[in-house]
Amino acid sequence: MSTTEALSKASQSGDAHAPIVERPHPRGEIALIALFTTVPLLALLAAVPVAWGWGLGWVDIGLAVFFYYVSGLGVTVGFHRHFTHRSFKARRPLRIALAVAGSFAVQGPVIQWVADHRRHHAYADKEGDPHSPWLYGTGPVAVVRGFWHAHMGWFFKRNQTNRKKFAPDLLKDRGLVRVNSLFPVFTLATLTLPALLGGLLTWSWWGAVTGFFWAGLVRVGVLHHVSWAVNSICHMIGERPFASRDKAANFWPMAIVSFGESWHNSHHADPTCARHGVGRGQLDTSARVIRIFEQLGWVHQVRWPTPQRLAKRTPRST
Repeated sequence: MSTTEALSKASQSGDAHAPIVERPHPRGEIALIALFTTVPLLALLAAVPVAWGWGLGWVDIGLAVFFYYVSGLGVTVGFHRHFTHRSFKARRPLRIALAVAGSFAVQGPVIQWVADHRRHHAYADKEGDPHSPWLYGTGPVAVVRGFWHAHMGWFFKRNQTNRKKFAPDLLKDRGLVRVNSLFPVFTLATLTLPALLGGLLTWSWWGAVTGFFWAGLVRVGVLHHVSWAVNSICHMIGERPFASRDKAANFWPMAIVSFGESWHNSHHADPTCARHGVGRGQLDTSARVIRIFEQLGWVHQVRWPTPQRLAKRTPRST
């Protein structure tokens, strides 16, 4: 199924002629976006001097890795491959759990995230794409400007993607609408749970402080920039073995930390496929997790890259 067909199917119950922008972001929302993007960034910048002098222990590392995987896979397996592209069908409890886990990444409510990403695929690297790095041209200044826009600048634009047009199927799911509305609660939880666990595991207030810093703020900051790099770097540099309608590229150095999302050219060539790293040796943690879920009977109708499916991908002409 092509990107256009998948988007059309997702929007069957919506207004096909509706504008891509639903409404402007209120200024209060812009302020909150600024807060939750800059505070983790500042924590990330402070992480090196903090680690050098004090405040980093094995409990902090363990908690940070645990929450990084839970929230990161919630985005890649849940928000992206399940909710956006419907690469597999999930049982109801897992479906809700994936929505909650993805919310822990503090990248926005699930329905808005999906609407933005479906819009990205519908207009990839063209006018209408919310975060293409190529909207300003190809000159040096334009490329720098485009990189900033694709990486995080687009968050501060006041135009909000029309959810009724791009995610009408999710708006009909009462459970997901509920998870979507509780995003502020999950944002609070993703920062306070590491502090609580850090305090309990070390039985100290200092353990709570360092847990909040490393497994809360720093972990969110790292995950933010890994995810945003897929929007920016993976549309600028890397290999493009398959033909696609855009400039998405495979960038292997990010494969592990992005859970396989950086095999971006492969993904844009076949968006609904459950595995992005389709080549030999291409690590894709998200696909491995989906396989485990399938073996446990928690997911079904998984769209794996069969030989027949791979044969339909068009190699990029040299």
